[in-house]
Amino acid sequence: MARGGLAHLLATLLLFVLLATSLAVGASEAEADLTPAALAQGVSEAAAAEPDADAQQHLLPRPLVIELPSARAAEEPDPDADVDDVPTDVRCASWRLAAEANNLAPWKAVPPECAQHVRGYVTSAAYRSDLELVARESAAYARAALPLGDDGRDAWVFDVDETLLSNLPYYAEHGYGAELFDHHKFDEWVERGEAAAIPSSLKLYNEVRELGFKTFLLTGRSEGHRGVTVENLNKQGFHDWEKLILRAAGDRKKTATVYKSEKRKEMEEEGYRILGNSGDQWSDLLGSSMSARSFKLPNPMYYIP
Repeated sequence: MARGGLAHLLATLLLFVLLATSLAVGASEAEADLTPAALAQGVSEAAAAEPDADAQQHLLPRPLVIELPSARAAEEPDPDADVDDVPTDVRCASWRLAAEANNLAPWKAVPPECAQHVRGYVTSAAYRSDLELVARESAAYARAALPLGDDGRDAWVFDVDETLLSNLPYYAEHGYGAELFDHHKFDEWVERGEAAAIPSSLKLYNEVRELGFKTFLLTGRSEGHRGVTVENLNKQGFHDWEKLILRAAGDRKKTATVYKSEKRKEMEEEGYRILGNSGDQWSDLLGSSMSARSFKLPNPMYYIP
């Protein structure tokens, strides 16, 4: 072999040895780095740099919100929910509120399922408390209206039944409004003259009179019951009203709203200023020639248009 060829062969062998040595050292260092700590660091760095698909699926949204089934149901009412799920007493309390607020269509009798609820209310302390509250607010308004005019023409209008006098004994015998109203039976009750005064209304009546108001009693009772009505009122402590107005024959076919509006207009034409009006029916208070302030007493037993 020539000298040049031998030199080339030796150089190639030397290069091969150096390359093999370098690979062996690299492998040793790699093995040295396969410690638990290094492995954990590697996994951690890999996960931080590029999480795999499984990790992405198990990531919780931020912020974490736990939604309870009851809360979801409250926000999204069940369209198939049955009104029968509401307790009867709750439904009847809603009915009574709607009746007092004049939100019901004209009605003729208390719903049969609510007769017990109405009975419980009108025989309870709650009814008496409601009546007393109306009377207190009425009296406060009357005092605030002072001083009255010097001409003696400031008036307060009162209804009679379920406003000044209570007919609860009659309605106790007739389902507390659950029975259809019978004029003949009620007239028989009126003719007995046994209706008791509503205590808070009697107190209010006397106070507005003492303050100088002229009191007008405007009732749906017929003119034929004038005598027994006067006697009943006097017996229960009501005296010295300016005028007691009852339905004449020509008023019988009129609604209470029309009839009472016409009578208030007559008062105004006589020069009276109607500052207050108390009644248990909206027909006592609404219509024309209305008072400056009206006070509605509770009565869930009947409705008069």
